[in-house]
Amino acid sequence: MPLTDYRTALITGASSGMGRAIAERLIAQGIEVHAVARNAEALAELKGCVPHHVDISNTESLEAMVQGLEIDILINNAGVSRPGNVLTSNRFDIDEQIDVNLRAALHLIRLLMPGMVARNRGHVINITSMAGHYEFAGHTAYHATKAAMHMVSRQIRVDAYGHDVRVTEISPGRVATDIFAKVHGLTPEEARRQYLDEYDVPTAEDIADAALYALGTPRHVNIGMIEMLPTRQVPGGLRTAKRNER
Repeated sequence: MPLTDYRTALITGASSGMGRAIAERLIAQGIEVHAVARNAEALAELKGCVPHHVDISNTESLEAMVQGLEIDILINNAGVSRPGNVLTSNRFDIDEQIDVNLRAALHLIRLLMPGMVARNRGHVINITSMAGHYEFAGHTAYHATKAAMHMVSRQIRVDAYGHDVRVTEISPGRVATDIFAKVHGLTPEEARRQYLDEYDVPTAEDIADAALYALGTPRHVNIGMIEMLPTRQVPGGLRTAKRNER
């Protein structure tokens, strides 16, 4: 379905990073973008959008926000993570990741996808992570929620069977965004020095390019999944601990 067939989009986590880059691209294409974020000040800097200052973990707020909206493109981009793993977690660490990364996305799909099916026009893009497909040192709940969204992406294609509603999962590896500063409690400068400066990694704009590619393919083409990693990043590696390693 050519991008010109779509009129409206709703993007979560639109105030920064990948969400903001995608929003800017869609605004430039003449799409009415409903931009959703918790950071009101950063959201106000995104020109040309319809801003929604909403905490997506609040289902009642989501329901009120989308009341009366006809959305052609839903981009579930908002996500949170926590340092450490399940062994060092507290209740909030796990609940927030499930609420933001999985529950809110499912509710938005529940609220908006029936309209796409009824109009026989729509596209859902779920921004997941390589953490949903590969195991490595990282927060267990984050891996779990991203793996769940991988299956959600597969399953809602089944739910929309027989209609021109497309579903794309974009699964990035390391990307140059502010997530490292947020997760590890670093300043943006410290995070760049530690995680980005010495690495060649995709940018938020590269992810936006992938989203626009998927959105712009012909009506009869569904790009199901795009995995985007830095050329010098590999997702796995076989390691075996020695007996005296604890």
